[in-house]
Amino acid sequence: MNEPILQITQGLAIPFLGTVLGAACVFFTKKQMGQNLKRGLLSFAAGVMVAASVWSLLLPAISASESMGKLAFIPATVGFWAGILFLYILDKITPHLHLDSATPEGPKAKLKRTTMLTLAVTLHNLPEGMAVGIVFAGWLSGNAAITLSGAFALAIGIAIQNFPEGAVVSLPLRAEGASRKKAFALGALSGAVEPVGAL
Repeated sequence: MNEPILQITQGLAIPFLGTVLGAACVFFTKKQMGQNLKRGLLSFAAGVMVAASVWSLLLPAISASESMGKLAFIPATVGFWAGILFLYILDKITPHLHLDSATPEGPKAKLKRTTMLTLAVTLHNLPEGMAVGIVFAGWLSGNAAITLSGAFALAIGIAIQNFPEGAVVSLPLRAEGASRKKAFALGALSGAVEPVGAL
């Protein structure tokens, strides 16, 4: 395997590894996760994702459009809103359940509560994988504004953010009666869409 392909493969695997490590928390913790811990993990994940979005995606997108002068913000703004619309549509067409909610969202489906919770996180992970894939594709295409270290920084940032997400999926599954292995597998699988989205 040539070196750029190997580097891209490693980069695309990093966010998934973050989810897997987070899901593995089910093997080292009690059956129930406290509300304060859950809130703390989710808040940390949100902060990391906002930082990664701004510094590794939005600002480089604006920099890549410098030739447009004062209108350099337009491609990033259009892409940002297109991404929001894409996630909104996925939210409406995929049956899922959010944490601490008893009411399912999306089309009616006879799915277990744990399956719908996993779908909610999976839905969220798809565009993260797309973001990592786009940055590595930009580097591979020779875009001078995108460095390999910048692409890895984004992948690592998303992996750090995915660690608490993996835990927040697997631990509630365990609390609802799933075995440790099943809770781990479902938590890890919620991140499996990231390499798919990246490709």
